[in-house]
Amino acid sequence: MQKLSNEERRRRLAVRHHLAPEWLASDATAAAGAQVGIHASDPTSVYLALRARVGGLAPADVEQALYADRSVLKLLGMRRTMFVVPRDLAVVINSAATTTIAARERRRTIDLLRSANVVEGDVEAWLSQVEAETVAALDELGEATASQLTKRVAGLRVQIPFGEGKKWAGTVGVSTRMLFLLAAEARIIRGRPQGGWTSSLYRWAPMTAWLGQPLGTQPTADAQADLARRWLETYGPGRLRDLQWWAGWTVAETKKALTAARAVEVGLDDGTGWAAGNDSAPTPEGKRWIALLPALDSTTMGWNERAWFMGDHTPRLFDRNGNAGPTVWLDGRVVGGWAHRPDGEVVFRLLEDVGAEARREVEAQAQAVAGWLGPTRVVPRFRTPLEQELSA
Repeated sequence: MQKLSNEERRRRLAVRHHLAPEWLASDATAAAGAQVGIHASDPTSVYLALRARVGGLAPADVEQALYADRSVLKLLGMRRTMFVVPRDLAVVINSAATTTIAARERRRTIDLLRSANVVEGDVEAWLSQVEAETVAALDELGEATASQLTKRVAGLRVQIPFGEGKKWAGTVGVSTRMLFLLAAEARIIRGRPQGGWTSSLYRWAPMTAWLGQPLGTQPTADAQADLARRWLETYGPGRLRDLQWWAGWTVAETKKALTAARAVEVGLDDGTGWAAGNDSAPTPEGKRWIALLPALDSTTMGWNERAWFMGDHTPRLFDRNGNAGPTVWLDGRVVGGWAHRPDGEVVFRLLEDVGAEARREVEAQAQAVAGWLGPTRVVPRFRTPLEQELSA
């Protein structure tokens, strides 16, 4: 059995994740494809993740790719998570993961409406009518925010209570559920946000109008095999449970996808994992590299088991729900975290001794990030212990 050590896995990050200066990607679209998607639950993470991987990138370049060229799309993907991906990868992800999520969430919405008893008569028929009115309104407007659509469609204003009698009880608007469903079904897409690039208030647009054609589809099994192959080529070697968690699949789906992708079992430093076939060539040793990656970066979130690059730093750099905060990387290992203070300073804390020279390089990187951000202030959507300490 071929052995792929932790050192080899870390060297692969420099090359395959475009994190070392000599291995930067050519543009935002290439970087998003190489990462098998840039994590986009937090809008600022998209820009900072691409900045770390594309030389000379400016926020305007990301906006150009997203909203003018539309060479990358922001869509719901694995684990009900938002990703920014190239068009061809969007088809794969939609077929491999999102369609299943959409079917499940539609059933959940119907169950919520029935249990809440806020709709008279046939719930499914009522939901279909609201859906048709929402699509018609969006077709007429071209682009619209949720608030604008809610003013046009009465059914979107209905509130669904949940958790009655519980501490977490509340309500969710039909507008929230409906737009989520339509996006999961690839019928609408998030367009340009209102305000700057840090905003989470998006305009919605019909998918066909945005692309000039409907988003394509593939047979589910074929798409899952394709997605598994892409994950192996970027994130491999990894364990079955790494891919299962990342893709949001069942164990059976993951095993089937690995088989179809012709994955091979390999030895790791602490057990066995899977790699793409014929992917055993050693990665050459490169120059030292340092990267300040944002919260929810795709590299940090690429595996379920992270000790080989996180060490014992996870409690400081992740929240309780498994969301990664901003991280400092040195040669494929996380060695600290960073934060953006209200005054614009980017500060960091190293959690292990990296030596005086490497520390100076981290300081230079922090200053470069602060300069790139300029007057923009970044606060992660999910706060982690170290980030909160540093940003205070």
